Amino acid sequence: MPALATGSAVQRSSASRQLAQARALIDPILRNAVATLPPPLDVMTGYHFGWFDSQGRVASNPPGKALRPALTVAAAHACGGAPADVAHAASAVELLHNFSLVHDDIVDADPIRHGRPTVWTVWGAPNAILVGDTLHALAAKVLVAGAPAGAITESALRLADAIIELCRGQHLDCAFETRSEVTVGDYLSMSMGKTGALMGCACALGALTAGADAATVQAMDAFGRAVGIGFQLVDDVIGIWGDPALTGKPAGSDLARRKWTFPVVRVLSSGSVEAGHLARLYRAREPMSPADVAAATRLLDAAGGAEPTLHYAAQRVAAAFESLPAYSGSAELQALAHRVAHRDR
Repeated sequence: MPALATGSAVQRSSASRQLAQARALIDPILRNAVATLPPPLDVMTGYHFGWFDSQGRVASNPPGKALRPALTVAAAHACGGAPADVAHAASAVELLHNFSLVHDDIVDADPIRHGRPTVWTVWGAPNAILVGDTLHALAAKVLVAGAPAGAITESALRLADAIIELCRGQHLDCAFETRSEVTVGDYLSMSMGKTGALMGCACALGALTAGADAATVQAMDAFGRAVGIGFQLVDDVIGIWGDPALTGKPAGSDLARRKWTFPVVRVLSSGSVEAGHLARLYRAREPMSPADVAAATRLLDAAGGAEPTLHYAAQRVAAAFESLPAYSGSAELQALAHRVAHRDR
């Protein structure tokens, strides 16, 4: 997959270390929360996290990136908070993220996540919906259990608002599939809800838990939202040009579903020769064949490929720091934000 400059070795090392530390911080809380669930919800939820196989036997599968909880921890640190104080908020963010993943797999009919069959393909869509709902409930319980006494109400409200925005963004993403035209503005509004809102919430909860003032909490929210849009842009590139061995999903899967990702929106809005050919593929009624997907990919490549989207993602991530007070633009946040713009899965 084409990529921009990968940044300094120090930034890459810092981001990797933070992701590993966030995973170690939240894993015991996640496991304890899932262990409180009645069967078979405990097995189905643990399967989604990679802890069990479909029979409930202990398994060891690669976990998710833990980017959102890492942002929560880094935001708290930038505001003077300690990792232990923000562990429950970070865990709640990860639970909420996984609620969205389980439901998203159903909506998109994705059969594979992290190289394994998705929950709905193993137990059916109704059970997968219940798993997602359970993760939603666990997120609220875990957040309230660990929030400082003076921050419980605002933390819960921010989490709830993020869920509503996330659902709005997912609705727009689905609605785009029946539209004949989607503008760049439409796309950015969708991605702000689908991805930006939760990353903004993750950063705001870190600041809130650390006792930051209202202006700083709001600045952290704005920072996370900008990073979230950058993340979604890179995700769109990975959905078309990503390596299946790294992503765990078939190459071109977003094109096969005729999703209105940023590279597609950019080209279709360009008025170019490639736009006309791509529009015909997107407006056809029959399912995309492998040959159609390959043809669409060639058209996107001819119109500039991944580079314009990656460049715009890097701009959005760089602009995120304009939201922050000078004292809170920590090296940890910089490293994580840079990781968002320069990843391959």
